[in-house]
Amino acid sequence: MIDYQIQPNTRRCFVTGHELKPGEKFYSVLLDEGGQLVRHDYSAEVWHGPPEDAFSFWSGKVSAKDPNKRPPIDDDMLLECFGRLEGQNDPGRVNFRYVVALLLMRRKRLKVDTIRHDDGREILRLCDARSGAQHDVINPRLTDDEMASVQEEVLKVLGWD
Repeated sequence: MIDYQIQPNTRRCFVTGHELKPGEKFYSVLLDEGGQLVRHDYSAEVWHGPPEDAFSFWSGKVSAKDPNKRPPIDDDMLLECFGRLEGQNDPGRVNFRYVVALLLMRRKRLKVDTIRHDDGREILRLCDARSGAQHDVINPRLTDDEMASVQEEVLKVLGWD
């Protein structure tokens, strides 16, 4: 099976640049441009049918839901995920847990209590701001590229992709 990546509704008319409002009818067209499927959205006022070279087209109404609004982060779910990864030695899971810990620290759910070095590794002792539970987290010393990759993975788990 072929998996096509189709862009979401732009909420903007391709011809006029007019913003498509919630509840407004629109038409979308997929065009093959250099081997890539490219989407163009049109307001009903300027729609005169699909271009001859259209791969596909359809109509719909603009959702009232903001497509750019991300679902809220569930701190408890994130903390549960963080806890399930405790004691894992797989490098991918250590990296994932570290990035989740950073996110929980940013959200003020975890705080740094102490930092120690053990066998050349930096270990953060974090304290849960609500329960007082303490957790040790290995700093895997990720490069910028590795950090970006793991962050992307965490965001996908959160439904923020």
